[in-house]
Amino acid sequence: MVTTLVASRVSPGRVGAVIGRNVGALRSGPSYWIVLLSGFFEPLLYLLSIGVGVGALIGELTVGGRTMSYASFVAPAMLAVSAMSGALAETTFNFFFKLKYMKTFEAVLATPVRPIEIAVGELVWSIARGSLYTAIFLVVMVVMGLAEPGWALAAFPATVLVGLAFGGLGMAVSTLMRGWQDFDLMGTGQFALFLFSGTFSPVQDYPVGVEVLIQLTPLYHAVELVRGLCMGMLGWGLLGHAAYLAVLAGAGVWFASRRLTRVLCD
Repeated sequence: MVTTLVASRVSPGRVGAVIGRNVGALRSGPSYWIVLLSGFFEPLLYLLSIGVGVGALIGELTVGGRTMSYASFVAPAMLAVSAMSGALAETTFNFFFKLKYMKTFEAVLATPVRPIEIAVGELVWSIARGSLYTAIFLVVMVVMGLAEPGWALAAFPATVLVGLAFGGLGMAVSTLMRGWQDFDLMGTGQFALFLFSGTFSPVQDYPVGVEVLIQLTPLYHAVELVRGLCMGMLGWGLLGHAAYLAVLAGAGVWFASRRLTRVLCD
């Protein structure tokens, strides 16, 4: 419902103008490309160090009745983390800087572009960054024998949905930030999600209370969706994970646009 409401109020042309502004900024120098590409390597290093290195000591796991290597278990989780990190980097630090310091959005609102179209344009731009990370990561997984090419292709749209969800969440959180110090809290929360969302061990290994808490978090649903597709473990539960992420994306864009209206137009 929220997603339908957001879509009905958006002009594709004005959203394209917001994206075009970001493309123009991208062409202004090589520094952004360096920052962009550097974000890909963190999950890759975790995969190589923990998935492959520690995995050599752990051996195999049985998940959902299927036995797999530890690296095969960790790799889809790192893929989901890569999509999350790419989207959040754009919709938190960069978004906040443009909102609070560069005053970019104030200038944009002097044109016919509305707050909802700023939010959607920034979200689409964040998905482009996250999709670059995940496309490269999927190639690495296939080369390493951690995913079949067909299932890797099936998992790519799921990573786009993960980027949508975390991009919307990132923008919503950024509109509430008072200053750079608040990003310490966000970083702590993001790192906690990274460690305790079924990334490095099945959530069933935790106490029941902790397991239920983890199952309420967005990265858990992202990891389960991406892992199920990468491993070919299809089931109705994947639709539930996808629905959770879709609702989160729509709610995040709606909330961010409302906050932008209040902050910039009041």
